[in-house]
Amino acid sequence: MTVDPHVLLSPAVTNLRDLGGRPTADGGRVATGVAYRSAELVAPSVATDAALADLAVRTVVDLRTQAERSARPDHVPAGATLVELDVLADLPQGPAAQLPALLVGGRVDALARLDLAAQMLTVYRQLVVGDAARRGYAALVRIVIDPQRQPVLFHCTAGKDRTGWAATILLLAAGVDQAGVLEEFLAVNPAVRETFAPLLQQFGAAGGDPDLLRPMLEVRAEYLEVALDVVRERFGSFDGYLTDGLGLSPLEIGTLHRTLRADG
Repeated sequence: MTVDPHVLLSPAVTNLRDLGGRPTADGGRVATGVAYRSAELVAPSVATDAALADLAVRTVVDLRTQAERSARPDHVPAGATLVELDVLADLPQGPAAQLPALLVGGRVDALARLDLAAQMLTVYRQLVVGDAARRGYAALVRIVIDPQRQPVLFHCTAGKDRTGWAATILLLAAGVDQAGVLEEFLAVNPAVRETFAPLLQQFGAAGGDPDLLRPMLEVRAEYLEVALDVVRERFGSFDGYLTDGLGLSPLEIGTLHRTLRADG
């Protein structure tokens, strides 16, 4: 079994990963210890967890909705500042924002009656073109390029959709090719499936078909592909997305590239 070198183990938080270490298309490498991703930080032990303390995180960016934060508030590592950026404020009832209801065992039947695969594609389109998403991801980039706020840990609920698009932005800006970006995007599936395995088992035991829920409880290549297609359709290119979509200046884009490079 191949060990994923980006996985960081912590008893306080699941799906914790370092974006660093991936090769870039021009022969460089993404810097480690700059940007981390994870699932939600709802365990009180986050504040005292030794594994998180070793990362010396200065800024935690919460990409969840206000409803999610109210139901399951964050705890942050000692010394870290919390920043809240609701990137789905334009789509508050979308499936990505319904995960907390699943985590506490509710609303499964109603969700199972939806075409969740189609719903997820809508979410990914919104992550690219939504006003709240563009504001939120621009703010995340500006946090990442601020030396006083690094290292940065960003998360949503399961750490797969909103967090996955954030990771995609950072890795593409660092120069990772699309294959490497897709590899990172899909690499969270083992952790996410482990998180939701009890829910699927419970749903199946109650007579439901677990396959109906799977589109929302994992990431798929077509989710990322539709987001990248929208980038090209709306902004012409990823560079156009950074400038016209996120409103980043050439100086900010250059700083982001250098910040995320081990050779920068």
